[in-house]
Amino acid sequence: MPGQNERLNLMNVTIEKARVGANELSIETGAVARQAAGAVVVRSADTVVLVTVTGTRSPRPGMSFFPLTVEYRESAFSAGKIPGGFFKREGRPGEKEILTARCIDRPMRPLFPKGYLNEVQIYAQPLSIDPACDPDVLAITGASAALSISDIPWAGPVAGVRVVRVDGELITNPAKEQTEKADLNLIVVASRDAIVMVEGEANEVPEPEVIEALLFAHDAIIPLIDIQESLVKKVGKDKFEFVPPEHDESFLKIVKKQFANEIETVCTTADKQERNAAAREFKEEVREFFLNDHFDGDEDAYSAAYDDISWAIEKSRKEFVRTRILKDGARIDGRDLTTVRPIDINLGWLPRVHGTSLFTRGETQASVTVTLGTQEDEQKIEDFVMGSHYRRFMLHYNFPPYSVGEARPIRGPGRREIGHGNLAARSVERVVPDFETFPYTIRVVSDITESNGSSSMASVCGASLALMDAGVPITAPIAGVAMGLIQEGDDIAILTDILGDEDHLGDMDFKVTGTEQGVCAIQMDIKIEGLTREVWSRALNQARDARLHVLNEMAKAITASRPELSTFAPRIVSIWVKPDRIRDIIGPGGKMIKSLTEQTGVSINIEDSGRVNIASPDEKACQHAIDLIKALTREVEIGKIYLGTVKSIKEFGAFVEILPGQEGLLHISQLHSDRVERVTDILQEGDEVLVKVLEIDSQGKIRLSRKEAIQEQSARIAEQEQPEIPVEVDEESEASEATA
Repeated sequence: MPGQNERLNLMNVTIEKARVGANELSIETGAVARQAAGAVVVRSADTVVLVTVTGTRSPRPGMSFFPLTVEYRESAFSAGKIPGGFFKREGRPGEKEILTARCIDRPMRPLFPKGYLNEVQIYAQPLSIDPACDPDVLAITGASAALSISDIPWAGPVAGVRVVRVDGELITNPAKEQTEKADLNLIVVASRDAIVMVEGEANEVPEPEVIEALLFAHDAIIPLIDIQESLVKKVGKDKFEFVPPEHDESFLKIVKKQFANEIETVCTTADKQERNAAAREFKEEVREFFLNDHFDGDEDAYSAAYDDISWAIEKSRKEFVRTRILKDGARIDGRDLTTVRPIDINLGWLPRVHGTSLFTRGETQASVTVTLGTQEDEQKIEDFVMGSHYRRFMLHYNFPPYSVGEARPIRGPGRREIGHGNLAARSVERVVPDFETFPYTIRVVSDITESNGSSSMASVCGASLALMDAGVPITAPIAGVAMGLIQEGDDIAILTDILGDEDHLGDMDFKVTGTEQGVCAIQMDIKIEGLTREVWSRALNQARDARLHVLNEMAKAITASRPELSTFAPRIVSIWVKPDRIRDIIGPGGKMIKSLTEQTGVSINIEDSGRVNIASPDEKACQHAIDLIKALTREVEIGKIYLGTVKSIKEFGAFVEILPGQEGLLHISQLHSDRVERVTDILQEGDEVLVKVLEIDSQGKIRLSRKEAIQEQSARIAEQEQPEIPVEVDEESEASEATA
């Protein structure tokens, strides 16, 4: 639009463009949110996303961690809709918004300077949403661009794309229809040199094909890096000076020399609780030593050095663990790099639930339950991109504080629980049967009862086992494993089944789920610059070996879904009726279906296709409901005889109900073979009468006959009662006829 471009030029807008997939992507700045430290508008197709970055110039007093907050909020107006509910405005962020915010946060956070404690907020808001382009990956690139042109110190840029595979073809930033058909769907974030984050799912895709998709995504990201660097050259602000806090190395040398045995004890104690206790004792000993021996009880001097002492304690442990892994291949709990912790499985340990498993791997444990419901239990999802839809498979992940020995308030699922639950759900959903095969709504709940590394992967394994225990015919067992990485220069160690401390002290958290055939989901976050193709291949292959080991351990407990559902689970039976007969089951104002459910106690769900799902734990009740529905929807056949009930009498005949809700006209001329003066001479309302269907016209009107029904019945009776008359046969005559 010329008018729009003229206004933008007058406002000194700077725009950079690149081709990504089928659409052009542009990043513009200078027109909107000019008081933010950095603000960009990202456009692709008709999707428009505003991303802003703001921050403080100094840390809040007492701040001990980097306070980065990321918000991604979708508004109904962006899709031309008005929010539902009483207040008619957007409320707390939904699951999609939380997951997208996490995808922005994870690649951005490691690129801030070490020791940076100033508050930073990234706010992404789609202003216009086109189903041809999901705004989530645009928000990731927009966040990088906004940080890059701001004065906030940051080591970007990075960019994000979505890559899907449809019929063997890889597509960048696909349309909604392409995403729905894809057997591989990945969000990839990368710098110019390496991939820094991956989040995605696949239909049991082999590892080499996943790597191919990752490299394809990285190539597609390079033009987005180019336009961000060009934008920075044109309008980027000078980064304000930040001097990372320096720690007194002498304290580290003292700790390593004075407490070498204690450090080794802490870092080689296998049991988590004992290790934590040893770590607390180690910290107290170090602090007492510095206060009493090093500073001679001078509390002021000790307080001034407190941060350096705390840093030295943590640094000494980190260096010991990393060095031991790289040089000796020995980990905190004594395992080598590729060994999976011992696995214990207990199926059916909760008696009343429909399916359950208690999955324990080392010191991580998940109690997973399965509940089966009807179609009425589906969850309605409002999505401005994909449109409103219903979710029949749900996996909810809970991480109570007792699982790590803590006492803290419980205020509903946090962002971490939403993220871990989503990873497990996307994994397991790939092996859940479709509705046609298994017409149930399925809810899986994973309660983490103990945690020391990769509880989300324990949830995947536990969910697979619990589903099989419930009798859900999953297509294949699925398992997951978390991988870690330690890198110092050219020395690299890839760790299988990482502990919580190895995640904290390591450089990568890489989770892979799948079946024996291939990958079902993948999630990767790194704290270093990125991973090369060689490291990717090693990590994926090592993860596959570990996954196959876990699947083998799971097979010792159960190899296939149980043939029968739990006695406490509803039985769902499906029958088909003609779509135009659905109204007969529902009845006027829903009276008939209400009557059916009251009579039988079952739950009835009817689809537009004519599929009727009947659910109840009582098989007899299901069969009773089936019989009633079949009677309601039975089709009248021409030429058949029915025992009907006279519903009303007119001068010209009677209306007879021959099937539930289906009446036909029995004309006075069809009452008897002799002439009938009045209908009431033969019939009264409520009488049962045999009638034959003569005709069904184009409008569905049925014509009946009593006299033909009587004649036909009489003929049948006579035929049944007539004795057989023996016939003598002349054998010679018969032989002659046969020869002729």
